[in-house]
Amino acid sequence: MKHYNTKKLNREKDSWLYEISNSIVEPKKLLKFLHLEKYPKYYDSKPKKVFPFRVPYSFASRMKKNDPKDPLLLQVITKNQEFLNNLQFNEDPVKEKKDIVLPGLLHKYKDRVLWILKTNCAINCRYCFRKHFPYEKNKGNKKNWIQILHYISQNIELNEVILSGGDPLMAKDHELLWLITSLSKIKHIKRLRIHTRLPIVIPNRITSDLCQIFSNSVLKIIIVTHINHPQEINEQLSDSLLKLKKSNVILLNQSVLLKNINDNAIILAELSSRLCENNIIPYYLHILDKVKGTSHFLVSNKKAKSIISDLMKMISGFLVPRLVFDNGSKDNKLIII
Repeated sequence: MKHYNTKKLNREKDSWLYEISNSIVEPKKLLKFLHLEKYPKYYDSKPKKVFPFRVPYSFASRMKKNDPKDPLLLQVITKNQEFLNNLQFNEDPVKEKKDIVLPGLLHKYKDRVLWILKTNCAINCRYCFRKHFPYEKNKGNKKNWIQILHYISQNIELNEVILSGGDPLMAKDHELLWLITSLSKIKHIKRLRIHTRLPIVIPNRITSDLCQIFSNSVLKIIIVTHINHPQEINEQLSDSLLKLKKSNVILLNQSVLLKNINDNAIILAELSSRLCENNIIPYYLHILDKVKGTSHFLVSNKKAKSIISDLMKMISGFLVPRLVFDNGSKDNKLIII
């Protein structure tokens, strides 16, 4: 992890970089922060050797103290269950490797491409479906970016670019300005979709400069936030989401259905309500992608359908996210409900 000289950091522009560089990278330290030192059985440090541990203080501060079952804690804490062997779980559950056409670029669907802009994240969620993705061969650097832009310009059937990662907002504002400006010069590209969790865990990532970049773009900008639980939404995040809304950004949300975290209709109803309050449309609720080391998060299809059925009785239809599943064998995500 690169450490930044805080004396050189601009308070508004770069405070998010400082937060990343000062993240919690040891499970024991997070447990101490939450007054959970007496609960060693709830974690195992070994999994961080396979998939690093990282949690910003901004996100940790939203966890409940003295609660080993806190839903935000359970998303990030390392457990020995990550070593459970299950033949249904593998390193590439949505079969992305076959769709890589250039380092950092996946072309699965005819009219859109997925760009792995950055290979790292501000937080490492233990259920991440790309925890075994070959990032070393798909690094986000200027050389690869130029090749990707050329590919996009030559494939006129494309009309949308999806930025993913890692987390695409790990790119600095000047990098995003260059990229968005370059994409806007390609006439057949109409939309830019950005999938991100960074503003959720570090709301300061939404800088004035970034909002200006979005506001000035001729592209239709869609940001898909990754929020799994209403407890993740605090006042600071609400302020940042409002900035995005004022920048003419369309806001959607996708969640992952996670066992013992958000697998009941009451929690999801509250989440949808909070999303609506913050101008976000509940878009997708994902059945867990069966990536190796995540079987303890899995909610069965039967229970998922029951949860959605209950949810439809509790809230307005437009607030009910579509329950989807992606096993990589279809041309699009399978909409279950």
